[in-house]
Amino acid sequence: MYPPHLVAPMKEDLTGVGFQQLTTAEEVDQAMNNAEGTMLVVVNSVCGCAAGAARPGIKAALNASEIKPDKLVTVFAGVDYEATARMRDYLLPYPPSSPSIGIFKDGELVHFIERHHIEGRSAQMIAQHLEMAFEEFCEKA
Repeated sequence: MYPPHLVAPMKEDLTGVGFQQLTTAEEVDQAMNNAEGTMLVVVNSVCGCAAGAARPGIKAALNASEIKPDKLVTVFAGVDYEATARMRDYLLPYPPSSPSIGIFKDGELVHFIERHHIEGRSAQMIAQHLEMAFEEFCEKA
């Protein structure tokens, strides 16, 4: 749906700080089947709330928090259809939402931030929310 050159910087916004970009259903399954420890999952998007709040908030939380997830993965809604659809299976019972952010612990979804929790909030608010979630669900290194 979106041209690759348009979304490349939006993908790089997360891959540049250590996220693994998952582009196929097989890659999603492989990541989820090797989900020991904690994993932060981001369903990335081209929308304004992804650019203005979600991605900056995620990066700020990862920078500020002493406690971080063990793995960072992302899929891109509207681009990597197969990967996004498969990831959304793992995010059930939550309805499709992009952007959205999930935390898995040993393969189990333990925390989820839907788009309506991102829209209208600042990057700082998203960062603070994630830092509290990291403290609750992730182990200190």
